[in-house]
Amino acid sequence: MSRIVRSSKYRHVFGTGSKKEFCYDNVKPSKGAWDTNKIKASNKFTGLIWEARGGGSFAIIPNDSKGKISSDLPLVTGHKGAVLDIDANPFNDYIFASVSEDGNGRIWAVPEGGLTANLTEPTQKLLGHKRKVGTVQFNPVAANIVATSSTDFTIKVWDIETGQANLTVNGHADIIQSVEWNRNGSRLATTCKDKKNRIIDPRTDRIVAEANGHPGVKGSRCCWLGEKNQLFTVGFSKTSDRTYALYDPRNLEVPIAKSNLDTASGILMPFYDNDTNLLFLAGKGDGNIRYFEVVDEEPYIHYIADYKSSVPQLGMCFKPKTALDVGSCEIACALKVAGNYVEPVSFQVPRKSEQFQDDIFPPTAGPDPALSSAEWLGGRDANPILISLEGGFVPRAPQEFKPSVIAVEEKELSEAELRVEVEKLTKRVSYLEAELVKRDAKIAELEK
Repeated sequence: MSRIVRSSKYRHVFGTGSKKEFCYDNVKPSKGAWDTNKIKASNKFTGLIWEARGGGSFAIIPNDSKGKISSDLPLVTGHKGAVLDIDANPFNDYIFASVSEDGNGRIWAVPEGGLTANLTEPTQKLLGHKRKVGTVQFNPVAANIVATSSTDFTIKVWDIETGQANLTVNGHADIIQSVEWNRNGSRLATTCKDKKNRIIDPRTDRIVAEANGHPGVKGSRCCWLGEKNQLFTVGFSKTSDRTYALYDPRNLEVPIAKSNLDTASGILMPFYDNDTNLLFLAGKGDGNIRYFEVVDEEPYIHYIADYKSSVPQLGMCFKPKTALDVGSCEIACALKVAGNYVEPVSFQVPRKSEQFQDDIFPPTAGPDPALSSAEWLGGRDANPILISLEGGFVPRAPQEFKPSVIAVEEKELSEAELRVEVEKLTKRVSYLEAELVKRDAKIAELEK
């Protein structure tokens, strides 16, 4: 009996780990319990949430600084609480965003060549959430637009030039676990501890779709499948199996594909590559990375292979497509946080020819925003501006970011200052009460 093998140019993709000298060694990733990827990369730098005592910090490591990292590595140290999430600006390799348990967000400008001393003063402050802020995401097409979510159950969309939260979305009933922009930056998808998936139109402050998601009590996440405009979610079943589901955003009630993966306990981190239609799933505490190909016909998601390792991952991110080695047919590169080092894991398609392989490297999202913040806030939509990777990509020189307005944080008073303020207010209340007594006495005399 003949067996039909599905045709795919990614059927033989293989992942390769890096030797220790090509890793970022001697790092101290955060051990916090908050569900975060802990790491984010741009073309020039890699941000890593750092283990800190008192306040919060993260490292910004130049991508070419492989090997053992100095123990006195300069850090970004401007938060008063633990850093919970970070993101890199897709249009400026020298700009990072961070959010923290202190309830605030920060925008940081990295000097050319990287940090030479601790960075304590942000370029912009995002002030407005009432409780700790758990996620931060740059818009994929609009310049200077950032979305944050908080345990005050709100999502805010900021213009980082002004530091203003132009849009606030309510409607979540519990802690928001993940927030993701779609490919053209017009919608947000969220998963929540109340076990619901939601799709949001942030510019109308409106939830446009809402339905039950994974029924398990552990964490759930989501990601958009690029140009396919489908929503992919991972979570747990009632019996604690790890599961995934694929949705048409026009009908969140019924998934178009779903499956149980295994019985492991680590939260899954999904990553999708729009250029190759490859979907990567990495579980926290796992050593392996599964990868699948997404197609337009049933069963939609085809398993390809596993990258296997005995070293568990604490977090992960993927490098931008513009940072890959196209000469070696590297179609993706994961940065795996493993204990006290970060290991690049390269995924390659074996090809004999040394010529540029345009079938596996189609035009990809480039470094230019398709919209300004004003255009996006005004309601315009646009797809990412694409560039060719033929001949490689050369990162741009630093672009200066100067906010038009810098948000002012209210001064936090010391205990002694608070006591003085209380005493002043008490005296003021006593004075006003005495004035009321005098007024009442005058009124009584006039009425006689």
